[in-house]
Amino acid sequence: MDKQNLLYFAHETAVIDNECIIGNGTKIWHFSHIMSNCKIGEKCNIGQNVVVSPEVVLGNNVKIQNNVSIYTGVICEDDVFLGPSMVFTNVINPRSAVIRRDEYKRTLVKKGASIGANSTIVCGVTLGEYCFIGAGAVVTKDVKPFALVVGNPARQSGWMSEFGHRLNFNDDGVAVCPESKEKYRLENNLVSKIK
Repeated sequence: MDKQNLLYFAHETAVIDNECIIGNGTKIWHFSHIMSNCKIGEKCNIGQNVVVSPEVVLGNNVKIQNNVSIYTGVICEDDVFLGPSMVFTNVINPRSAVIRRDEYKRTLVKKGASIGANSTIVCGVTLGEYCFIGAGAVVTKDVKPFALVVGNPARQSGWMSEFGHRLNFNDDGVAVCPESKEKYRLENNLVSKIK
């Protein structure tokens, strides 16, 4: 494959298997391996030593830091951030001597979610829009949109704005993002953006 004539950038040490779809403006850095039948959106940044397994789907503007493996069954929507050395799994009960390729679980990372460095995401969960997974957290269940979770196992400790700022709600259940000045409402233990 002649990487020089493509509409994306791939470092000369990157390995890109056949039957991949890679969007315009995407950058793939040193020693990364993009395996067959992946779909990678536009303007993604795939750091050093990243493995993207077969049939993974990445939306547009996904940022993947160094040393991340994204296994079959993972879907990341637009604007997702995957921190350095974070981990996805794809089988609940792995054993070396037992082949479980037909048991891969789907993990869905919704638009704008951020996953901190060294976090582990156990397969089969959905991470809600703009949620924030703290560094080192071990996520074993679904995470609500805009939720901040930390620890092992991960537990919710607050709420985050689309801009990545902690939200502090007043008695009326309204919070304002300090950067964007956008307003959010907390109702029935769910956060939504006020239009």
